[in-house]
This record gives sequence, C-alpha cells and structure tokens, in this order.
Amino acid sequence: MDEHDEWGTTMTGVDPDRLDDQQLMKELETIHRTRHDTLLHGSNDALRAHNDRMAKLEGEYLRRNPRRFVSPGRTRDGARERTGHADGTDRPGTPVGKWGPGTPNGPGRA
Repeated sequence: MDEHDEWGTTMTGVDPDRLDDQQLMKELETIHRTRHDTLLHGSNDALRAHNDRMAKLEGEYLRRNPRRFVSPGRTRDGARERTGHADGTDRPGTPVGKWGPGTPNGPGRA
C-alpha cells in the first residue's frame, strides 16, 4: 500500500480522489502525453509506476463519469462500419496508405 503525507500525496502524485475535476483532467492529459516516451525509454520501475498512476487516474475518471459519452465509432459495431465489414469478418479492404487508395507501395508499384 502507498504511503501518504498530510496532502494525500504518494511517490506518484496526489491521490486521484483528492483532485478536483479540472486537476484530474490535467493529470490525465499529462500522463497520456508522456506515455510513449515512458514505454520506449523509461526503466522498468518507471513504466510500472506510470502504469499504476495511469490506472488510478483513469479509474477515478470512470468512477466520476459512469455515463460518459461513448462515440459510436469507438465501439466494435462502429469499427465494423468503418471497415465496411458489418458481418464482423476480418477481410481486408482496399488498402489506403500514404500513397493513396489501392496503391500500398506507391504509384505504379506492385
């Protein structure tokens, strides 16, 4: 269990349940912004602390916002609609990459 000081602070920051909504959102924005660098370049201990802090912050956000808006495009059905596979199959569609539709290796390349 984490040790706390008189302000509810641990080695990884203030307990999420002690943050107001604005502070919680700022903490979430910061931790998501630093995630990639921590994964690529952080020590195992740093990554473990990051995982723990992120889980606590996200858990607190979800606790406070149980009826948050869920974008239809961020559901399985919405993802199937984006790919054009309403039946849920895993068939590839026409590739679209930096070279444009149907040309995954560039113009005129097979």
